[in-house]
Amino acid sequence: MSDQLKHECGIALVHLKKPLNHYKEKYGSHMYGIDKMFLMMEKQKNRGQDGAGFASLKLDLKPGDKYFFRVRSFDQQAIHSVFKKINKKINQFLKSEKVSINLDEFFNKAPFIGQVMLGHVRYGTYGKNSIEYVHPVMRQNNWMYRNLILAGNFNMTNNDELFESLVKLGQHPREQSDTITIMENIGHFLDTEVISSYEKLKRKGIDKLDMPPLIEKNLNIQKVLKKSSKKWDGGYVIAGMLGHGDSFVMRDPHGIRPAYYFENEEVVAVASERPAIQTVFDISYKEINEIPRGNALLIKKDGKTSIKEILKPRINKSCSFERIYFSRGSDADIYKERKMLGSLLISQIEKSIKKDYSNTVFSFIPNTAETSFYGLIEKAKKHNPRIEKIAIKDAKLRTFISEDKGREDLVAHVYDITYGVIKTSDNLVIIDDSIVRGTTLRESILKMLFRLNPKKIVVVSSAPQIRYPDCYGIDMAKIEDFIAFKAAIELHKDAMTYDEIIDSTYKKCIESKKIGVYKKNHVKDFYKDFTPEQISSKMSEMLMDINCNVELEIIFQKVENLHKACKNHKGDWYFTGNYPTPGGNKVVNQAFINFVVGKSGRAY
Repeated sequence: MSDQLKHECGIALVHLKKPLNHYKEKYGSHMYGIDKMFLMMEKQKNRGQDGAGFASLKLDLKPGDKYFFRVRSFDQQAIHSVFKKINKKINQFLKSEKVSINLDEFFNKAPFIGQVMLGHVRYGTYGKNSIEYVHPVMRQNNWMYRNLILAGNFNMTNNDELFESLVKLGQHPREQSDTITIMENIGHFLDTEVISSYEKLKRKGIDKLDMPPLIEKNLNIQKVLKKSSKKWDGGYVIAGMLGHGDSFVMRDPHGIRPAYYFENEEVVAVASERPAIQTVFDISYKEINEIPRGNALLIKKDGKTSIKEILKPRINKSCSFERIYFSRGSDADIYKERKMLGSLLISQIEKSIKKDYSNTVFSFIPNTAETSFYGLIEKAKKHNPRIEKIAIKDAKLRTFISEDKGREDLVAHVYDITYGVIKTSDNLVIIDDSIVRGTTLRESILKMLFRLNPKKIVVVSSAPQIRYPDCYGIDMAKIEDFIAFKAAIELHKDAMTYDEIIDSTYKKCIESKKIGVYKKNHVKDFYKDFTPEQISSKMSEMLMDINCNVELEIIFQKVENLHKACKNHKGDWYFTGNYPTPGGNKVVNQAFINFVVGKSGRAY
């Protein structure tokens, strides 16, 4: 993606099912679990570089012994910062006089070395980039099983409503971020469940000192999650640990955000991406399962697992952007899907270049588009297509700085160009995985490509036109940023329909907000008078250098071909406007209202 987007988050959870000395004896290291967590987080650092955090639990310690640990960082190399701090603490302990040669005593007292571990890599779509917003977050209590440690990949569209429900319960939450709201929401029902269990045991005459193991054994996490999640609207994978050692990972009913798990006799491991587990534990693709949508993987303190339905599963709307760009392409299925996305573009490209393969050069920008490029070239191989490396990204420069002026100054130098391989009689076909704002395309890539002076430049997106904001975890919330929306504006102005369509769409969005019913995405009206080809043509016109004689055409993937390639991942709201939850319609309508009134900022 030439336009960088902040997006997603990643989780990693490891539950060691054997005593800790088992891993020391078998693998020769007291750091087995921590090492696995480091690798799983490192393999998912593509999902979040604003911060990282790690928490661990020790099981069955005596009262007064520290049994949970947490470290977080929002340094530039956050994952390394976290594990550097962990290693420092452990090494300091090893050098201290308190260390015993008894392994059991060592594992009981050594910091961070625990049986249950939860890790997180963060991209912030809500709140400031400070340590307070880095997961895991904690809700502490002197009752062990009422301690809640939470991390997730989620965005709630109805956080205001969820916050108000906590206030009505008599709580006074310290802030309104959806992270804190969800933690307090789950924490409230966890408290209720524990207290209810306590009262039942009390009525049976059970002594208070005998209650803890009985409360732990009978704690119904499924019930807690069912009550907590009734009003949640969003895309989410939420992972949690309870102070006594139970843990859970819950997925939303549409399966918007991904989650995978692996289990053998030694370990349970969960991650946002399948290759992270596959690589770290050196296992086959078939040994890894996906947590079903609307379900939770529940892991008891003793390591026993179960899959329990929390919310009734709904239509599969797992995020297709995961497949196109965000998840690592080393996943076997994603790799095949990306290749197919490239191959499905061939007919549109052949029409654009009039099948003149001998005078056409094919390339890709950026590196994430390489797999789609392979699929395209494989489809065209009978024509012996000419392939060149046209642009190389300068890894030292980052384009997602916030200041617009600074961005414009830098993006022009993000790529270096390869000179001497393009003739003035050539078509130059460049494949990108998606085009969002068009900023880098306009300010950097096209400026370079125009200097090569080909006959025609064809920029090809393996994703369809991005027309609508995301509200489930990807940081693209402002509709006016999208080049597809800007192109539709220009088409309406050309047709003398701009004022009319703005007024009518705005009134519908306002009415929907007033009555609090969000059954429709009214912003679809803004695009309905134009074909995708008309919008693409207008984009080409907008991005063209008027001082250049090179012809420019922009081609986008067709939505129907997206569904052919990613047939099990139907989440396409950013392309079609078909949001899976009412909150999606609420957000897109609010985004349009914000645009009309000139309000900057997100719509959720």
